Amino acid sequence: MLRPRETVGAHLVASVARGRAGETIGALLSRLFAEKPECADIVCVIDESGRLAGALPVSALFRHEPGETLSQAMDGRYPRVFPGDDQERAASLALHHGADALPVVDRDGVLAGVMPAQALLQVLRREHVEDLHVLAGIRREAARARHAIEDPPLRRARHRMPWLLAGLLGGGIATAAMAAFHATLERTVAVAFFVPGLVYLADAIGTQSEAIAVRGLSLTRTGIAHLVAGELRTGMLIGAGLGLVAWAPVFHAFGDARLASAVAASIFIAGSIAAAMGISLPWLLARRGFDPAYGSGPVATVIQDILSILVYFGVLRAFGI
Repeated sequence: MLRPRETVGAHLVASVARGRAGETIGALLSRLFAEKPECADIVCVIDESGRLAGALPVSALFRHEPGETLSQAMDGRYPRVFPGDDQERAASLALHHGADALPVVDRDGVLAGVMPAQALLQVLRREHVEDLHVLAGIRREAARARHAIEDPPLRRARHRMPWLLAGLLGGGIATAAMAAFHATLERTVAVAFFVPGLVYLADAIGTQSEAIAVRGLSLTRTGIAHLVAGELRTGMLIGAGLGLVAWAPVFHAFGDARLASAVAASIFIAGSIAAAMGISLPWLLARRGFDPAYGSGPVATVIQDILSILVYFGVLRAFGI
C-alpha cells in the first residue's frame, strides 16, 4: 500500500493557471498577470463543468496568436494523473511524454490542481537516491536512508549490517556446498579454477536483470510470467554465447573436452537461472510489501552464488568429472 507522502496528492498545487476552452490566449495572459497563480508551468483547459479538456505548456502560448482560443492551442491528449497515483509513476509518465508538469484530476475528470515541475524533479531525484541505497544493501528508513552518507558511522553500520549478515550466512552455505564435492576437487583440481569466473558471470547477469526489474516492476503492467519468461530467454542467449566463447580457451589450456564442455554448460545454465531470478526475486519481495529494489544487492548475490556453485558441481558430476 502506498503511503500518502508517496502519492501525487502529496505534491498537489491547487492554485494553477487554468482557462476555459473558448477563452483567447490574449485574454488568458492578461488574467494570469492579475491572478498570479502559484503554479504556471502549464495551462489547464477546463470545460463548463470544471473537467479537464486539455493542457499546454505556458511557453507554447507565445507560439500562438493572441486571438486564438485555448481549444485551438491545447493538447487534448495531454497526460493526467489522479491524486492517489504513485508519485514515481507520475514522474515517469511526465518524462515519457515530455510534460513540464501534470494536471491532477479526480475520478470524474474534474481538475484538482497540478503536480508541478519542481515536484517531479524532486521525486525523480529522491527515488534515484533511494534505489542507490538499497542496491548497496542499506535499509530504507525514509529521510535517514537518503542522508546515509552523512550519518554517524555506528548508524551507517547498523543500516547495512542485516543484509551483510545474510551474505555471511550465505557464504557459509556456499562453502558447505563446495565441501560436499570435495571428492571432485581432489580428483580434478582444475575444476576449482573456474568457480570464481562462473560465480562472477552469474552475478553480473543477475545484476543486469535486477537493475531492469528494480524500476521496471514499479512502472509496467505486464504480467510477471511474461517478464520472467522473456528474461529467461535472454539469459539463455547470453549464457549460450558466453559458454561457446569459453569452451575453446578452456580446452586449449587443459586439453580436456569434457571439462571444457562442463564449464560451458554451467555458464549456460547458471546464466539462465540468474537472469530469471534477477527479475523474479524483486517481484516476490514487492508482493510482500517491500520495495522491489531489495531484490538487488547482498541477498540476490548470495542466492546466485550458492545456485551457481550447485549448478557447476552438478554439471561436473553429470559429465563424469
